[in-house]
Amino acid sequence: MDPSLLPALAWFAHVAHHRSFTKAAAEMGVSRANLSQNVKALERRLNVKLLYRTTRDMSLTEEGQRLYDVWYPALVSVDRALRTLHDTQDEPSGLIRLNTSRVAAKVLLEPHLQEFCTRYPKLQLDLVMDDTLANIVADGCDAGIRIGESLAEHMVAVPITPALEMAVVGTPAYFEQYGLPNVPEDLSRHNCLRFRQSSGAIHPWEFTSPEEGGRTFTMEPQGSITTNDDDGMIRAALQGVGLIQHIDIAVQQHLESGALKRVLAPWSKPFAGFYIYAPTRVQMPAKVRALFDFLIEKRRLPARKEA
Repeated sequence: MDPSLLPALAWFAHVAHHRSFTKAAAEMGVSRANLSQNVKALERRLNVKLLYRTTRDMSLTEEGQRLYDVWYPALVSVDRALRTLHDTQDEPSGLIRLNTSRVAAKVLLEPHLQEFCTRYPKLQLDLVMDDTLANIVADGCDAGIRIGESLAEHMVAVPITPALEMAVVGTPAYFEQYGLPNVPEDLSRHNCLRFRQSSGAIHPWEFTSPEEGGRTFTMEPQGSITTNDDDGMIRAALQGVGLIQHIDIAVQQHLESGALKRVLAPWSKPFAGFYIYAPTRVQMPAKVRALFDFLIEKRRLPARKEA
């Protein structure tokens, strides 16, 4: 179809709907003469007569009626779609595909899902759990949640937690039995539970010496249990099996309750926390903006506890 025909077809549809050039011209905010000239030009281009005109009346030809019967409902559908499109810019509705790590989903989303669904009943949230550095555009997601230092530069990102730290924790009973490590080297005498990354490698434990300008280094933990389930790793620590190192916000509730105790905090250097991010701020859909605002509102401060 020739796109240049669309304006004239739209004008014809209005004329045919009202059966009047005068009423159609008034509705569209154009002169009657201009409207008539455009419909005549359409007839010339289609090489078919669409309207019968007299000084007092107007009617459709058989060809004009056939075109109107097909074209006018389509025009109404397009108009309705455009109105709906604008409506969704103002009222949050529709499906949000959110790419997030499991830790972020558990700590930042799950505690607030009921409130989010109650506040935005027209929204549907599709959580795509992915602990890798996903490309949300390529994966068809609307937004993502990631640690700030892993974000691509071109993304629009807003922090939803303060800076975080890697916390070494264990149960009070474990420390009563095996003692407290005072420096990272003391961990060689402890059962350190290991986390296996999606790549298959064991996640190293990260430390920064506490003196000014101190060096940052990693250690490979040595212990009796290896898992790729961080929840399982936390549960094992809660049983007193050994020590774990995890993002402090992931064990915050257990630190607050006293079930776990933190050690070696001076050896932890803060790093950029979790951010919610999207490809662009320009014409951001209301549904994505609502999710941004909600998670910013729920921004939380992780516990900082030391033995």
